[in-house]
Amino acid sequence: MSKIQLVAEAQLPTKFGIFRMVGFEFPDTHKEHAALVMGDISDSEHNPVLARIHSECLTGDALHSLKCDCGFQLETALRQISEAGRGVLIYHREEGRGIGLINKIRAYSLQDQGLDTIEANEALGFAADERNFAVCADIFELLGVKKVRLLTNNPNKIDTMREAGINVVERVALNVGENRYNTAYLSTKAEKMGHLIVHNHENKEHDQHQHGVCCSCQREQISE
Repeated sequence: MSKIQLVAEAQLPTKFGIFRMVGFEFPDTHKEHAALVMGDISDSEHNPVLARIHSECLTGDALHSLKCDCGFQLETALRQISEAGRGVLIYHREEGRGIGLINKIRAYSLQDQGLDTIEANEALGFAADERNFAVCADIFELLGVKKVRLLTNNPNKIDTMREAGINVVERVALNVGENRYNTAYLSTKAEKMGHLIVHNHENKEHDQHQHGVCCSCQREQISE
């Protein structure tokens, strides 16, 4: 497979502020990814950039599903980047941890029957996580980003970035959006995938828009 290329960019006004939307594409497969960039990120070597690698989740990001924490993480990351005045969010187009939308729906059906999120993927013949985070390091490189403060609960993202030459100097936790529909899902990610989840114990049914979403944002320095 050839290396991903930067192919397009434009201004994107959002409720969190104005971002520069940058499009990336593999020339052979035409597989697409995108990034939202705010502010001047050219001096990341001396001033690490707040960054998020957000894997595509149609159900959470656009359809407001409560089965996961993805939509809440997306909004919180964009808000924090806006508050910082600079940063990058890579929209990593690997729906369903890399299995695609239709297989994700099939996995949801198996979860309705009692399997957890890992067991459902494996029952369909997939690994627990099929995503390739290496492409995100290539996107950071194309954007000129060398050092990041990464918004994530997933240690695998940190390891992948560092192996690819992106210096993750700090992990900023993103524990947000827990509710009674996704507590078991979050526990499975922590117990079986090593995600650094801090439960907020907000499991009662509530209106997310009226009452807001609990966010536990921790920071963890990472030694080089």
